[in-house]
Amino acid sequence: MTQTTTTAARTPLTPNQIRGFIAAWGGWALDGMDSFIYSLVLVPALTELLPRSGKPATSAMVVYYGAVLFALFLVGWGLSMVWGPLADRFGRVRTLMLTILCYSAFTCLGAIATTVWQLAVFRLLAGVGIGGEWSMGGTFVAEEWPEDRRKMGAGYMHTGYYFGFFLAAIANYFIGAKYGWRVMFAIGGLPAILVGFIRYGVREPARWEAKRDRPTLASAFLKLFSGVYARRTILNSIYLLVSIVGLWAGSVYVPASVTQIAVREGYSAAGAARMASYATMLLSAGTILGCVVLPPLAEALGRRLTLGVYFALMFLCIAIGFGYLFYLPAHALPWFMACLFFLGVGGANFAMYTLWLPEQYSTDCRASAFAFATSVGRFAGAGITFLVGAGVARFQTIGTPVALTSIAFLIGILLLPFGEETRGKPLPG
Repeated sequence: MTQTTTTAARTPLTPNQIRGFIAAWGGWALDGMDSFIYSLVLVPALTELLPRSGKPATSAMVVYYGAVLFALFLVGWGLSMVWGPLADRFGRVRTLMLTILCYSAFTCLGAIATTVWQLAVFRLLAGVGIGGEWSMGGTFVAEEWPEDRRKMGAGYMHTGYYFGFFLAAIANYFIGAKYGWRVMFAIGGLPAILVGFIRYGVREPARWEAKRDRPTLASAFLKLFSGVYARRTILNSIYLLVSIVGLWAGSVYVPASVTQIAVREGYSAAGAARMASYATMLLSAGTILGCVVLPPLAEALGRRLTLGVYFALMFLCIAIGFGYLFYLPAHALPWFMACLFFLGVGGANFAMYTLWLPEQYSTDCRASAFAFATSVGRFAGAGITFLVGAGVARFQTIGTPVALTSIAFLIGILLLPFGEETRGKPLPG
């Protein structure tokens, strides 16, 4: 009876809250699709472009230059921190539209790349837009949704990114496998259509509009390092770095790992590619489940302990999956695929930041804080991703170099007790 009453008493959503959520979720879903398209077409794209760039298309060179392009993509994501002060000054919705236009345009341009260096530039610039969409959408939902629904809204919004993985995998299965990698990049331009819906259907959050004294770009950014916020800004950035290592140095190698295992176990090239698509869907399903479960856990256990649980799951799945299961001499594929589901659940740790970061900062610097914390670690992540790729090329194996990235999650767990616990506190004004 109590549960029924509580559910019925939830604040109803207004049309703007619903349309704004659709825009934020849709942008994040198409963002996820665009960012994962590259992982799925990495091998065929570089196999074609490396000879045109004067490089041999050996397996080692494909892995090496794949890591270089991943690293440049992360540098672009790091640069996306510029969107935060713009959003604090000029509005969340306006800036959200710009980020979507940015990543869709430069993903689409990948379809006409004729050298690996052109593709590298397009990936870097796409990263600038992709990184910005998360912070803009997350800030909008936190500020616009009512307090009693905001936390679940954060979890629901974050499912969009991994639903985008489904879209990318489905597109690769039915289109990429038949028409090639260039068509996959062209599909990445579709998110631009969403901008029209946002432009005419969504207005700025009332909380932001109520702030008549708009901060300058510099003041919004510098407030993150004031006496009140400096410690939490530094810690949040480190936590994000840990998560980034797990995603870009671990999960992104899933398609290539599954492909290698499948070929080793007798699958044809086409069959191995389809198994990679299945693996991506399985990983995404686990992450979507993890995103939905995370807000209730965060309310029951607190933000820090919940993130610690997800970090521990990531540590175990990366260490065991890539360090042991990847090397099984027989029947490795079913065990590795099972591990991927739980790796996906752990990968939902990113949803915690959509919930937690807005709770730690006031409205006049909230977008800047979200954008900075989710972006600055990408520079270090780019270096780590490059090192993983170099390790794969040197040792001629994906497993061990990726398994070593699990150590980052142990470091994150040790630092979590120093974070700001916000359970039970309303969103700051």
